[in-house]
Amino acid sequence: MVRVILPHHLRNLAQLGPEIAVNVESPVSVSRILGSIEQAYPVLRGTIRDHGTLKRRPFLRFFACGEDISLDSPDAELPETISNGSEPFLVVGAIAGG
Repeated sequence: MVRVILPHHLRNLAQLGPEIAVNVESPVSVSRILGSIEQAYPVLRGTIRDHGTLKRRPFLRFFACGEDISLDSPDAELPETISNGSEPFLVVGAIAGG
């Protein structure tokens, strides 16, 4: 089970608590985690990544083990600490302003 922490607005939309756990097949990657989230919580489809391109939505960032992996390949294997659930995968809402 992979632990995932979602931003507040997505938790509210799906009526979830601060952390969820999803089953993800090996090798664990961002794209597999997001696919598992979308399968388990259909209301979140299209909110984290685009329906057609499957690219990350603007103003969302991904973190694993304290590192921003938003620009890494979504198919890259994540560290063992993410796949074994000892560290959470974070989806973080970015803040923009001007």
